[in-house]
Amino acid sequence: MELNVDGNTVFCATGGQDFDPALPTTMFIHGASFDRTVWKLQARYFAWHGSNVLAVDLPGHGRSAGAPLESIEAMADWLTRVLDAAGVDKAALVGHSMGGQVALDCAGRHGARVRALALLGGALSIPVNSALLDPAQADDHLAFDLLNVWGYGRRAQLGVHRMPGLWMMKGGLRIMERAAKGLLFTDLSATNAYDGGAAAAAVACPTLVVIGEMDLMTPAKAGRALADTIAGAASVTLPGLGHIMLEEDPDATLDALRDFLMPLQA
Repeated sequence: MELNVDGNTVFCATGGQDFDPALPTTMFIHGASFDRTVWKLQARYFAWHGSNVLAVDLPGHGRSAGAPLESIEAMADWLTRVLDAAGVDKAALVGHSMGGQVALDCAGRHGARVRALALLGGALSIPVNSALLDPAQADDHLAFDLLNVWGYGRRAQLGVHRMPGLWMMKGGLRIMERAAKGLLFTDLSATNAYDGGAAAAAVACPTLVVIGEMDLMTPAKAGRALADTIAGAASVTLPGLGHIMLEEDPDATLDALRDFLMPLQA
């Protein structure tokens, strides 16, 4: 599905179903240097179980045109304009990592547009080490390698893909490699600069924080602190999984999202 936002084409996957503004809408927001494809299973499930799906490519990512936005706040404001372009008044937001920061900020500052919030691999702040920022600024492939190694849990690094012959770490690496030059640095800089404390305190919608037990980028204690800051938030910890839990174990991630979001669609 293509929308026009700020004069640029925005691409949103709809999970294989036609978009119907009369249905409840769930928007999926990807992390740094990624795109909508990381939500393959989860987006398709919701699309075929009573929800519109907008799995967005942020500006400059995937198939969306325009320059990448340089702050989390700008990305959060952009989400509301995507909803406007789609004719949607209110949506559930599901965000991973940087996308979780964007969803959090949107829910905190544009609460009337958000009916529920799910944050995966999230934290109030996500400091980015200079060991990652510096090669990203130089467009050095080392940045992709580091993000890949730190992002996937140990089990994923050893293989265990359900489809013989496939390795999820290589798939994640290819998404980053096909991104435009400078994109990873722009995203990481936005993530590094963001403090979500005020937004988290302002969130008033039902919220779920999904935590990877072995997450090296947003450790479990940071996820629990995020949940503790949001009034009434629930949390679930996925055993043995790292930061990119939505690909490491898409079924377990889907179960957590389904159990939280589906009752709210009624």
